[in-house]
Amino acid sequence: MKKFLAAVPLVLAVVSPVLAASDVGFDVNINVGNQPRVVIPSPQPVVVSAPPRVVIEEPPVFITPPRLGFYVGVDIPYDIFYISGRYYLWQDNYWYRAPHYRGPWAVVQYKSLPPGLRKHKLERIRYYRDDEYRVYRSDHDHYRGKRFKPEKEYKERRKADKRRYKDEHKHRGKGKGHGHDD
Repeated sequence: MKKFLAAVPLVLAVVSPVLAASDVGFDVNINVGNQPRVVIPSPQPVVVSAPPRVVIEEPPVFITPPRLGFYVGVDIPYDIFYISGRYYLWQDNYWYRAPHYRGPWAVVQYKSLPPGLRKHKLERIRYYRDDEYRVYRSDHDHYRGKRFKPEKEYKERRKADKRRYKDEHKHRGKGKGHGHDD
């Protein structure tokens, strides 16, 4: 079989010029199988990034540059943002979202980011952050811009929740059937 397949090109090389000179058609087809083969490309693998390694020892300070309209973390080695009660982080070419500045972080698609964050390129956000941070550092005791520190607000919310719980408990205790005289 190998000799036959090797001989076919030689025969065609000799016969082709003769047939080409005449007005005779010549065609060779070799088919294996009855159906044409359909090639379906495999889907691209989805790369899921592992949660980032973010270590924030103390609650970061967040300020709001007026040109951005959302909070940006300052004086920490991360690009971290606070918008609508959630934290967003840019690290290793991925966006992450978390309910707390310490995590747990989950990958978030660009199209799922808040519009305010998508509106600006990261370089421009960093520029506005750094510009506003210079103002904040120069006299942070008299800084007029918006700022917050997560733990401070958390502690204040917790105190308010405890007061509300005490008040509700106090009022429930005065009703009938609780062993109190009316």
